[in-house]
Amino acid sequence: MTDFVLVAGSRLGAWAWDEVVPQLRAAGHGVHPLTLSGLADKQGVPAGQQTHVQDIVDEVERRDLREVVLVGHSYAGFPVGQAAERIGDRLARVVFVDSNVPADGKSFVSCWPDADSRAAVEASIAENGGFLPVVPAAHYAGQGLTDEQIARIVDGSTPHPGATLTEPAVLARPLGDLPATYIKCLLDGAEPSDDVAELLTGKHWRLVEMDTGHWPMFSQPRELAQILLDAAGE
Repeated sequence: MTDFVLVAGSRLGAWAWDEVVPQLRAAGHGVHPLTLSGLADKQGVPAGQQTHVQDIVDEVERRDLREVVLVGHSYAGFPVGQAAERIGDRLARVVFVDSNVPADGKSFVSCWPDADSRAAVEASIAENGGFLPVVPAAHYAGQGLTDEQIARIVDGSTPHPGATLTEPAVLARPLGDLPATYIKCLLDGAEPSDDVAELLTGKHWRLVEMDTGHWPMFSQPRELAQILLDAAGE
């Protein structure tokens, strides 16, 4: 039996996996959707980048999980990639869902190639009491989502703790050493970022493409669940 630990991206919580969880459990696996500190039902809990890494490690160790597949969507690829190397032989595989990947000593924001975007995010955090604010429905247009799905995301979103985006990642060994699957959602760009493309040239990483947008747990939950099951079998 595999134990899946599911971590959604910025502004989201464990609830984002509601349509994926039943399919994984029906296949006989343990499934543990996780809300990171400061978000959703854990609002008000102070959080930096390493807090989110520890949230994931603590979930694995507290439940004494084995054969763990860590799944990180979007922002969550950053703490998931760091947590993966810290859980040792408990790890079976990492799945990055259209996500950013950590680089030692660099923050989530500093890994973005566009300086204007980095500056805009940092300014927004400063102007909103240390949080990245929620975004309107228009932000999710063109990503294969129905109006109802967009409304669910918008209604469930909470401001994201800014320190988690600006504090550096800490990696003890190369990310390419981890057994990993990278899911590229094609409506969010046809090609992986340069750092991900480089990792995919290694022998431990493989690429899977989905013909949908950046939030596949909403737009294509059945297809995403099947990819996760396939990854667990590798």
